Order: sequence, then C-alpha cells, then structure tokens
Amino acid sequence: MSDIQRAGTTQRYSDYTVHNGVVYCVEVPPDEHADVATQTAAMLASVETLLTRAGSGKDRLLLVTLYLTDMNDYDAVNAVWDAWVPAGTAPTRACVQVTRLAAPGWKVEVAVQAAL
Repeated sequence: MSDIQRAGTTQRYSDYTVHNGVVYCVEVPPDEHADVATQTAAMLASVETLLTRAGSGKDRLLLVTLYLTDMNDYDAVNAVWDAWVPAGTAPTRACVQVTRLAAPGWKVEVAVQAAL
C-alpha cells in the first residue's frame, strides 16, 4: 500500500496529490477577466510549477482533461497548448465543453495526471 502525499491542502482541495508514482492536479486561471488564450497560458504555467514541485514535469503528462465553457475557444486553447507541450510528449487528452465553471469569468479549467 502506498502513502498518499498532499501539498497545499485546504478544507476543499490540495494543490496536488501524489499516489503510486502519479501526481494529480487541477488548475484554473488566475484572472477571470482575461481572454481564453491568456487564461490558458497562465493556467498551464501554474500546472508546470505544481508538477515541478511534485517532482514531475510537463514532459511526464499521462492524461489531461480540458474543460471549456465555449468550444469556439478550442483553436485558441490548442495554440497555447501546442506551444507548451514538449514535442513528442503529448499525453492522452480530452476536451469537454461545460455549461459553466466555478467562477463566472473562467473560460477554461484543466485536470492533470502525470508520472513522477
């Protein structure tokens, strides 16, 4: 049985969780007033920081789920994504449109699983 490690834990969430050699994290944009490309870039930068803190990296991504409030933003999100993911390391990925996210101005949210 493996231990579960958590970092930045609050009453509702942890910044990331590690179990059995996999790090899990969810990230949202820091600025709900920015356009979707800016939100995506800032959010992915935060993901990269969390992965590094956990001992992983964006080249170790296993599964990523992107949540968009408007699928018309898909191309703008992909442009940022494609520049962020190292060549040859693209994870399995899903992109889902949702009715809304927790903050009214959030246009994108991401859930990540990465190997240590």
